[in-house]
Amino acid sequence: MIAILKKELWSYFGNWSAWVIIAAFSLIATLFLFFFDNDSNIFEIGMASLQSYFVLVPWLLMFIIPALSMKTFAEEQQTGTLNWLFSQPLKVSELVTGKFLSVWIVGILCLIPSLIYLYTVYVLGVPAGNIDLGMTFGSYIGLIILIAAFSAVGILASSLSQNQIMAYLLGVFMCFIMYFGIEQLASYKLLGGADFILQNIGFYQHFLGFTRGLIDVKDVAYFVLVIGASLVLANHFINKKK
Repeated sequence: MIAILKKELWSYFGNWSAWVIIAAFSLIATLFLFFFDNDSNIFEIGMASLQSYFVLVPWLLMFIIPALSMKTFAEEQQTGTLNWLFSQPLKVSELVTGKFLSVWIVGILCLIPSLIYLYTVYVLGVPAGNIDLGMTFGSYIGLIILIAAFSAVGILASSLSQNQIMAYLLGVFMCFIMYFGIEQLASYKLLGGADFILQNIGFYQHFLGFTRGLIDVKDVAYFVLVIGASLVLANHFINKKK
């Protein structure tokens, strides 16, 4: 698993793809937070808070994480190297876990430049330091867990696809449905009391607690369950390709 993790990380950073994705992610976030005229602009909000960043980032991650995960198995299958991996002395579960961890790590690295935003807001607050660090810390923890969930879903999408384009589109679709689609469907209140159950199936409600600075064991357990189920399914579909 460690060997697979190192191989995948080298494939991301060795050909500049990870650097380009991290730079693009940071540039888009910076434009929305400080330059573009929109509801996420920190200067227009007039508060020393990164809350708009934590609202914006999940939408960016829906497109970024599937771009990272689409190559994990779809590319291996396209190039024929998946059969070579099957011949190596490693379990499919180790293969899936190693690739999942590599996507998760690169996703987390996308958040590192945002520490500059945190410092900027911290300094610009009146008085300086007038920022809710507890809520900010909780939101970062939530983002790290959300990245893991998106990564696991992206790995599952890649295991289901024959090529990278299909893996990317399927990954974006699945992440969108899990984060926003289910939440919106529940908001129409078409199922009566069952809407609450439907609402809690999606990512949004569970991520929302983190953005308020609340690290609930139930929310953490939910994401662990989703990540585990996605990786188990990915393991199953890759085993079927042996």
